[in-house]
Amino acid sequence: MTTEETPRYVRLRVDLVLEIDDPEALTGAALERIAADELLPDQERAHAQSAVREDEAEALAYLVDPFDLVAEVPGVELAQASWSSEEIEYDPDDEDWDLDEEDEGDEEDGDDGPRP
Repeated sequence: MTTEETPRYVRLRVDLVLEIDDPEALTGAALERIAADELLPDQERAHAQSAVREDEAEALAYLVDPFDLVAEVPGVELAQASWSSEEIEYDPDDEDWDLDEEDEGDEEDGDDGPRP
């Protein structure tokens, strides 16, 4: 196998901050997705529905699929994915709030740091 044929793996980190302006629509869409999942066992379905009704971050996690982010990207195949969602304190006017806060030490790992 030549170098060009050897698989290369790249970790793509994406941080998104989303404002939920219609919690009912979000929860409803998540419940519809859960109901449509034919492979989900009934006990897991009941747990998922309960979690989605109690927490909008859980509803969001059921609707956002990392595969969808790269499905149409030519020349790549998703090898592994994990994601989570959580409610955070966010002030868009706060200049100290920075998405790259965790990435400060990543320069050693080949990350050039924040990009304009």
